[in-house]
Amino acid sequence: MESEKEFLKNYNKDEYEKPSVAVDLLVFTIENDRLKIVLIERAEPPFSGMPALPGVFVGINETLDEAAARGIAEEAGITGIYFEQLYTWGDVGRDPRMRIISVSYMSLANCEKLKLIAGKRTSAAELYDVDELLDSECELAFDHKKIIRYGRERIRNKTEYSNIAFEFLPDEFTLPQLQKVYEILLGRTLYKANFRKKASLLIEETDKMTSGDAHRPSRLYRRKNQ
Repeated sequence: MESEKEFLKNYNKDEYEKPSVAVDLLVFTIENDRLKIVLIERAEPPFSGMPALPGVFVGINETLDEAAARGIAEEAGITGIYFEQLYTWGDVGRDPRMRIISVSYMSLANCEKLKLIAGKRTSAAELYDVDELLDSECELAFDHKKIIRYGRERIRNKTEYSNIAFEFLPDEFTLPQLQKVYEILLGRTLYKANFRKKASLLIEETDKMTSGDAHRPSRLYRRKNQ
């Protein structure tokens, strides 16, 4: 019986066909009280000229996380944001070029931190309204509309049991600002008294107030343990 070392030395790497692996990147933000996502315009085939998620092929000596960081920088000019894995997409015909399995990553970012720049293989990098995108006949490259829909549902679910809403807020905020973010993420109106009772477990008062230039001054809050 051959040893492990001998087996690996004699192993035929070409015995099986190899799919390519890519990462697709969903960067969600809130702008003008709307949930938005970063999309690029593809500058090369396939789907040249169509909107798509930023994404790249994973290098042979590159981790998935490294590819995600490189991809969003190369295609949309974004650096320094946190990603978490969302889902793996492996339909056989999802890419017309060849068999490609894609690992999607999701990030939630404050809009003020996003400076979009068209990069490699892209003609533009812009924010798109998520609900308008999903409710319209607008076509996206590959299966990216399906991926965005999945990401939208993940956000709604996570908003119910986690504190992801704070990712879209500045360090200090008013209660109406906080409630508005929750309503945008959940896609429904919340009853103010009930919301503030639940929110009180997550936030604490500061000694600061808004300027009150346009409205009555409001108390500023921050997330607990920050």
